[in-house]
Amino acid sequence: MPIGLLTLEIHIPDARSLKDKRQVLRSLKERLRGRFNIAIAELDHQDTWQRAQIGIVSLSNDPTHLEQSLRAVFDEAEQLLGRELVGHDLEML
Repeated sequence: MPIGLLTLEIHIPDARSLKDKRQVLRSLKERLRGRFNIAIAELDHQDTWQRAQIGIVSLSNDPTHLEQSLRAVFDEAEQLLGRELVGHDLEML
């Protein structure tokens, strides 16, 4: 069964504390989880105020559907984050 991993690199210039950063990430995670059937977690830079790496995972028995789903997640994240989204990577495992 194929597994898709979407990794997002985020820069949060307005964050002045970890609390500010977590508020932005919590909002993003809630919106994406509410709209898509995904698992999402912060992967790296937990102690850095203005930087985050988010991992989004989904699985499906149809690789084409899986890729389309994760591309839709990316499009939504890009719309929500705008210029704060500085990089991404989509992998099929």
